[in-house]
Amino acid sequence: MKRAILLITDSGGNIGRRCCPCRPVLSARERTERSEAVAAGTVRLVGTDQATIICEAAWLRNGPSVRTETSRAANPYGDGTATLRIRDILVNAC
Repeated sequence: MKRAILLITDSGGNIGRRCCPCRPVLSARERTERSEAVAAGTVRLVGTDQATIICEAAWLRNGPSVRTETSRAANPYGDGTATLRIRDILVNAC
């Protein structure tokens, strides 16, 4: 996934984790409970139609400026380092 240009998922959990930082995500779903990711621009909700998914993936693959903009959008769920920060707080508290 680190070498991927983009990610396609049908999982709301993967959207929340954003699978791999700095990669645009296409959500192959009609609806999502993760609307904040769509609003933030980290995820594009593309539905389940195969032709639409292919067109959206091609658009991201062939548009490096769009891909860069999407991948730099702030993740509304945090930066993925909460566990490390909590560990540091606990270690330094003793």
